[in-house]
Amino acid sequence: MSQQSIFGRIAQLARANINSAIDNAEDPQKMLDQMIRDYTANITEAEQAVAQTIGNLRLMEADRDEDAAAARDWGSKAIAASGRADQLRTQGNASEADRLDNLAKIAIERQIKAEGDASGLSTQITSQQAVVDKLRTGLEGMKGKLTELKSKRDQLVSRQKIASAQNQMHDSIKSINLADPTSELSRFEDKIRREEARALGNAELAASSLDNQFAELEDAGTTIEVESRLAALKSGQPPAGA
Repeated sequence: MSQQSIFGRIAQLARANINSAIDNAEDPQKMLDQMIRDYTANITEAEQAVAQTIGNLRLMEADRDEDAAAARDWGSKAIAASGRADQLRTQGNASEADRLDNLAKIAIERQIKAEGDASGLSTQITSQQAVVDKLRTGLEGMKGKLTELKSKRDQLVSRQKIASAQNQMHDSIKSINLADPTSELSRFEDKIRREEARALGNAELAASSLDNQFAELEDAGTTIEVESRLAALKSGQPPAGA
């Protein structure tokens, strides 16, 4: 994975708006769980890429240090060859002195090349170190977003459960007949009052029938008394009570 693609992945995930991501989700819990899995996988991938980038940086630093050491070594060899050449020249051995001076020149050339390699690597290392710092910052941003996402996930799942329970309660209430229960009692009371009125009517009717029967008995007694007294008169007996 290139550094640019790593940056793109980290930037995209670090800028992700968790709240807006769940606005149209049919099942926020499943969607958030999937986001957490994706984030975790991407963080693992980014960590590997950042680790590789850091590893490359460390190799470059090792190469630079090696080139710097080589430059110092070739410099030392050039000094040694030049110094020995000067000694031989004072001793009259010009040919050997010239040979050593040529070796000193070769050492200096290699010293210059090693110094150039070390300098070039130093420039690359400075640039690569800036990249590593940015990658680490982006990676920390991803981890922070993952922590935020997990926290949001717990909060939203809890809120969803509460809202679902409340909606179920409201739906249950809607299914109940919300008519005034006192109206049912009033109808029942009316029914009882009608039954009581019928009972009173029946009792009154029964009492009236009984009175009539007693009245009939009294009328019958009077008739008997009249007949008895008439018979007595006819027989010449004094009326009863005279």
